[in-house]
Amino acid sequence: MGYTVSKRKDRDAWVVRETINGRRTQRTFRTEGEAKQYALRMEAQYQEDEFNGVMGRKVIRTFAEGLQRMVSEYDVRSQKHHILCVAAWMDENAQGVVIGQELLDATRRMQKALREQGLAQSTINNRVQVVKRVLSLAYREWDWIDIPLDGKLRKPSPKNERHVYLSEIELGELLAAVPNRYQVESRVILLAMLTGMRRGELLGLNQRNVYNGRIVLKPEQTKSGKPRVVPLSEEAQALVGELPFATTEHKVRKAFEKAREAIGRPDIRFHDLRHCYASLLASKGEALTSIRDLLGHSSLTVTSRYAHADPSRWDGVMARLPKISNQTATKH
Repeated sequence: MGYTVSKRKDRDAWVVRETINGRRTQRTFRTEGEAKQYALRMEAQYQEDEFNGVMGRKVIRTFAEGLQRMVSEYDVRSQKHHILCVAAWMDENAQGVVIGQELLDATRRMQKALREQGLAQSTINNRVQVVKRVLSLAYREWDWIDIPLDGKLRKPSPKNERHVYLSEIELGELLAAVPNRYQVESRVILLAMLTGMRRGELLGLNQRNVYNGRIVLKPEQTKSGKPRVVPLSEEAQALVGELPFATTEHKVRKAFEKAREAIGRPDIRFHDLRHCYASLLASKGEALTSIRDLLGHSSLTVTSRYAHADPSRWDGVMARLPKISNQTATKH
């Protein structure tokens, strides 16, 4: 066992290398003082733990180990981009960070750095969610830590919500504008319109997900990590007969971009189809609680951002209001 402090030649940083029970890890610091202080603190902690007889009860795990295990055991295609970005940031700024309070501190530094870079709050939240999921699995599934820590990371509500909603006619125009060479991709886009499912969820489907006229998503296939059931209309059922879809995320993106350009709406994003699904359900009078469950949201607060009220419905509301005054009463 031991801790060594050395300067990295390839960058202006100091490295603390640890060897515990034959297992080696390392952490990077900006200054020699920070590195030496960490090494002394960890050395003292190790000696105290050894004296108290607690060494060996829990193996110290790094965030990189957790990230690698999550990727190997779960379907994380919908988070792929953010996983790569978080891994790169941690490797550059908190290499070898251990799952625990150190990871919480590093993640908060990452949040601050991303805000200073001008990234949208929703993007920052997606990066933080990667860390939260590793922490959740480390406690609930892998038994790597003794207490839950994922709840200690906050994800402020984004102030850059999008409010892009297409009518049924506009959705039809968008679908019709998909070039003929993108037949499979057109089916993916239509199913997104009819189910409100995310692109990653759609591309991860197979025949085992279809049961009794419904799509049943497993926990590892959803962003929230919770199972979800999505009912299929007759039109949607005709699209799932040959799952999985023989396409890629890149092809779906290209098909969608060609279609939105053709109808003169370069502002539309694929994820907006999910918003449109919620909006159309709300305009038909569906309860927000049902829309929440169909979309897999954690709360009605999130759902209400997407399901705006249809102004045409107010006419019916006005008609149902009672008559308060007695207009035929005689005045004295």
